[in-house]
Amino acid sequence: MTFFNKVRPDPAASSPQGQGPPGKIHAVTAAVGAGAPSAATGLAPKVGRLSNGLKEFLWHLDGIGHGHLLDIGPARQSTITFFIERGFKVYTEDFLATWKIFLDEDVQWAKSLPVGTGLGDRTPGTRAERFLNTTLLYPVDTFDAVLLWDILDYLDSDLMARLAARLTSLVRDGGVVFAIFHQKKPEAFHRYRVLDAQNLELIPAPCPFQPQRVFQNREISNLFCRYRSSKMFVGRDQLREGMFVK
Repeated sequence: MTFFNKVRPDPAASSPQGQGPPGKIHAVTAAVGAGAPSAATGLAPKVGRLSNGLKEFLWHLDGIGHGHLLDIGPARQSTITFFIERGFKVYTEDFLATWKIFLDEDVQWAKSLPVGTGLGDRTPGTRAERFLNTTLLYPVDTFDAVLLWDILDYLDSDLMARLAARLTSLVRDGGVVFAIFHQKKPEAFHRYRVLDAQNLELIPAPCPFQPQRVFQNREISNLFCRYRSSKMFVGRDQLREGMFVK
């Protein structure tokens, strides 16, 4: 878990600020207007994907003020800086990468046991429980906002349901979750980052897991049944964006 608080010009001078869950603290260095076209370099601005879900997410956060935000994708400089500049403390947990490491270590551990040694209860459910005992270890009601992205599409059913329940416990009443769902199984894997208040960038990346499902609307509603309101935005690129207010 990584925690980002304030932008500082000198990373070596960073120190913990404010209150919040314990964790490793990193300074983030970013130039104002990073990502904009430069006359010196002649670089063109990055082209983003217009995101109505992101706009709605930010509209809701505008009334929260200073708060805690959890991004469960990989740390992206532009996303971190975007929310820090809006007064948020940003925490990152690269959930898919951590899950892959856990599974690889679990396989190696099983191989290291003497022949005939019992492995105990190794069902997908107990494996998911063991994994969640090692990550996302925050107090309940910690976060005002969560960037869930499309993580749920890539998890097996046992871990997917448990992750949704864990995040529900971590989000405060009035807090909001932003999630993405594929309308058909994707042919390529992407990571996401926030470019500005209206646009996301989809970054091609190696796929740690194959997509596991295409959610039906009822399944999404059941996962977020403890939230008092939700909105879905359907794009022409086969992505559905969901915003869920607890």
